[in-house]
Amino acid sequence: MNAEFTQVFELTPSEKLQLLEDLWDSIAQVPEQIPVLDWQKEELAKRKAAYLQNPNSGNSWEAAKERIRNGQYGT
Repeated sequence: MNAEFTQVFELTPSEKLQLLEDLWDSIAQVPEQIPVLDWQKEELAKRKAAYLQNPNSGNSWEAAKERIRNGQYGT
């Protein structure tokens, strides 16, 4: 473990969550610096093509959240 970061592990769970949120927010400010791997680009292209062939095949975000909450991950 990097000694420079040991204090992070002494934070309360609430403080750790806030730190994570702050880190994600700082990353989101520079999206052009986040690498997208070739396999990720290929997967995105595949999914976009499938969507364009059948735009009604997906689910709304609300329906997806409901399935996840009900434990129906793959259905």
